[in-house]
Amino acid sequence: MAQIETTTLYRPVGPEELELIKQADWSAFPPRLPEQPIFYPVLNEEYARQIARDWNVKASGAGFVTKFEVERDYLNQFKVQTAGGSEHTEYWIPAEQLAEFNRNIVGKIEVVAEFRES
Repeated sequence: MAQIETTTLYRPVGPEELELIKQADWSAFPPRLPEQPIFYPVLNEEYARQIARDWNVKASGAGFVTKFEVERDYLNQFKVQTAGGSEHTEYWIPAEQLAEFNRNIVGKIEVVAEFRES
């Protein structure tokens, strides 16, 4: 059987989104809210840590970095975007395509870092 090739992605989340991921058995991200037309998974852990620490903690008191694998063939339809510095790379997944994106996650979503207000 052919090995599925995957790409490792990261997603900074707040406590509410983390709870919804947990409710989905660590296998899917929740639908976007109406004011969130794009889902932004990022390509490197340091960028995700920066967002979780600097944005999620300020917004909700805690920030978490999730790590997960996505099937590479599926991901190839999206262009890598740079948001700021060269290390700020991410994919822009339209909200209406998030269910399909979730179906292409391989394995479970895991938490690799946690930040809280001090």
